[in-house]
Amino acid sequence: MDATIEKALRQTLDAWERMKRSHEDDAEDDANQFEASFYKLMDAIRGWFNELPAKPESLEDALLLPDLAEVADQMPGEIVLNFETELELIVDGQIRVDDEKYD
Repeated sequence: MDATIEKALRQTLDAWERMKRSHEDDAEDDANQFEASFYKLMDAIRGWFNELPAKPESLEDALLLPDLAEVADQMPGEIVLNFETELELIVDGQIRVDDEKYD
């Protein structure tokens, strides 16, 4: 797996685990940290994807790429849909505006 994606994925998964275990007082901060790490992961994937010599034209084809298949396999079930939605935007060459991100 690409080193940048692997590092961002590790940070995202760590933030996810912290968010799941957070207490009421820390819940908002932990959720914000998870969200920020998730979008850093997606930015890393976008950068990597844009450097591919032959880009997949569909989400399904993108998920067949070994690096993305590995990310998808490690993604917690609760956020797979978010991951696939963001990946589809990358495949389609679209960029989500900050205020359109998930709350």
